[in-house]
Order: sequence, then structure tokens, then C-alpha cells
Amino acid sequence: MSASDDLLLTDFAESGVELPPGGVESTVETGGASIWFASFGEGPAVILLHGGMGHSGNFGKQVADITAAGYRVVVVDSRGQGRSTRGSQALSYELFASDLEAVMDAAGLDSASIVGWSDGADTGLILALRNPARVERLYFFACNVDPSGTKQLEFTDLLGRCIGRHAADYERLSPVGDFDQLGEDLAEMQSTQPNLSQQQLATVKVPVVSALGENDEFIKRSHAEYLARSIPGARFELLDGVSHFAPIQRPHLFTDSVLRFLAAE
Repeated sequence: MSASDDLLLTDFAESGVELPPGGVESTVETGGASIWFASFGEGPAVILLHGGMGHSGNFGKQVADITAAGYRVVVVDSRGQGRSTRGSQALSYELFASDLEAVMDAAGLDSASIVGWSDGADTGLILALRNPARVERLYFFACNVDPSGTKQLEFTDLLGRCIGRHAADYERLSPVGDFDQLGEDLAEMQSTQPNLSQQQLATVKVPVVSALGENDEFIKRSHAEYLARSIPGARFELLDGVSHFAPIQRPHLFTDSVLRFLAAE
């Protein structure tokens, strides 16, 4: 990680990243929760799904460039995170995928391309497995598809400060207001989910790129490569010199990779 990247993440830890102005905000009631989303621009739809404990504003450095490339960008605050409420159901990627379908229905989208970061990547993959007609393509960034894909975490000071930023944003945005409980519930979900076999991955019918930062703190490179080998037609892409926080750390590198994938035949 370069000094400039450290500074970008330090800026994020201190002040966060926000969505640009001009989005059309809405909510949809589903499964006992109110799910917040916003839409920017016009064109083929691209849905951005954030990682665990975060919120849609973590993609604030991507929205303007993707809309400028001619896409309609829809951002979503996942259940119990950001501005979305929790409901009483246990958290699961299946539930997140159901919430995503409800958002798509409310936004008038029969299908969309999905850019998923960490938990958002698994949400997109689960939807692609169970209802491929709704997913045009999936940019799967930095997540595991079974428990073997995670590293032994080295908890650095910078990582701690980034989590502190998530906590501060949650306090500011969330109508639920218990960040520690959210962390426990997400950790319980992530410890066993998803647990997809190679045979299940072989049934994915949509174009997929499995992308990973060279210095990702959580996910093994071998696992991201395995995902690309196991999904028909998928490919692996390594993002040089960046971590799990690539969309914030080096936003143009991440966005350029996404746009190439969206434009590919």
C-alpha cells in the first residue's frame, strides 16, 4: 500500500465518503424492513451493493463516473445498515437477495448489472443463482463463497479506524442504532454463509468477473481465482496495489475495471 493510498483511507476514516447530490431517494417495505435506495442518471441499470457494516455512500467515488459513462446507477443500503431498518428475521444472503429483488421491483427494473463489494458481492451471486433473469452480469469484488476463502485477519490500526468510520456513519444514518449488535449478527452470518459447492457455482448463468485487491486483508487470492475457475466463462482480475477498500483507496482503478466489465461483449 502506497503512502498516497494510506492518506486516502485516512481521509475516509476521518470524514467518510458521501453520495453525490441529485439522487432520487426512495424506500421499499419488504420482509418486515424498510430498505432505502437511490437512483442516479439514465441508461442501462447498474446496482451498487456495499459491504458489511457500511452503507451506499461508500460508493460515493464511483457514482458520478458510472453515470457519466451512460448508466443509471442504483445504490442500496442493505437491511439493518445505512438508512435501512432491520426487521426481526435473521440476517442471510438469501434475505438480502430478496430485499434486492424488492428494490428492483420498486425501481421498475426487470434486470440489472450488479457491482457487489464484499457482502454485496455474495448478495448479487445468490440472486444470480436463484433468478438469473434479473442479473445481467455480476462484478464480484472481494468476498468468499465458502468458509475456506477467508484469511486469518491481521487487525491493523488503519483497519480499526476504517471500522470506526463505519460506526460513526451508522450512528448518523441508522434508524436502528446498535452498531455492536449489527457487527455480531453479520459476523454470525459470515461465519457460515455462503457455503456454495463447486457444483452450485457451475450453474451460474451470467457473466462474472471475480476481482480482488492485491493486498486484500480478508480474502485469499487463491479463493478468488477458484471462483473464477468454477463459474462458466468467468475470469479473475487482480487490482494492483490495493486492499479490501479499493473503491475508496484508488477509486479510478476500481471504477475503470467496473466500466470495462460493463462494456464487454
